[in-house]
Amino acid sequence: MSTPDPPLDPPLDAEWLRTFAVFAEHLNFTRAAERLALSQPAVHGQVRRLAEHLGVALYRRDGRALRLTDAGEATRTFALEQLARSARFVDDLRGFAHGPIVLAAGEGSLLYLLGDALTAFTARRGVRLRLLVRDAAGTLDAVRTHAAHIGVAPLAQVPGDVEAVPFAEVGQHLVMPADDPLAAKTALALADLAHARLIVPPAGGPHRSALEDALAAARVPWSVAVEVRGWPLTLRCVSLGLGRAIVNACCPPPPGCVARPLDMLPTRTWYAIRRPDAASGLPERSLWRALLDAAADRAPRS
Repeated sequence: MSTPDPPLDPPLDAEWLRTFAVFAEHLNFTRAAERLALSQPAVHGQVRRLAEHLGVALYRRDGRALRLTDAGEATRTFALEQLARSARFVDDLRGFAHGPIVLAAGEGSLLYLLGDALTAFTARRGVRLRLLVRDAAGTLDAVRTHAAHIGVAPLAQVPGDVEAVPFAEVGQHLVMPADDPLAAKTALALADLAHARLIVPPAGGPHRSALEDALAAARVPWSVAVEVRGWPLTLRCVSLGLGRAIVNACCPPPPGCVARPLDMLPTRTWYAIRRPDAASGLPERSLWRALLDAAADRAPRS
């Protein structure tokens, strides 16, 4: 015959905890009563009932002064933690964060990939968002070091110490002035870029390296017109007629320019990234959900 589980103690009264936290701060029933806008007997009664419920003495007299017992100190700490936790919970439900939610991503991602997700997230009343502009390595570092709650970046491989969900699959296209001879073509091959002067990022980065490898494999000679970091400046250089540029297909051509797809170049996958052990409140979860919803909207329909 099984033994029935013992009855559970009723939960601690939140008002008792709040009253005791104020009393423990002042160690004076009169001042605590003034602070709480209660009568002194009411404060004394709540502290007494809390002590009876716990089965321990919470304070003692030391001459004319009151001192917390060890159990009282522990109860005070617990009460303050519970009050802070309750306040955070209410703030989260109302859409307010104690600090801004920090998203790390590249400038191009923020400008050309994340607009719908950020619009959906910031539509929540009271939400504060801080954007960190970082390259892929910097985004990973920001997430790992708690400088950012969430990141979005292109990854060749997903590290084992982060949670990463595919956000967007992005190809490449060639952007050029509308009067460029190649603008008359609707589809391009890498051979069409023979002897092209290209606007490219500085050597050593992933985009520059992938571009060099692809053109070398196709035996296409080319030269550097301008080295510049960032898609906005790259596109501005194209609009000034300084050269052509191969950029992510999510980057729209500036006025007076056109874009043609380069389907033979590999696509890159952008991921939404967060720490798997991160304690997330409602705003963080809301941003994560906004990113996943935007990813689902971008996915091709079968």
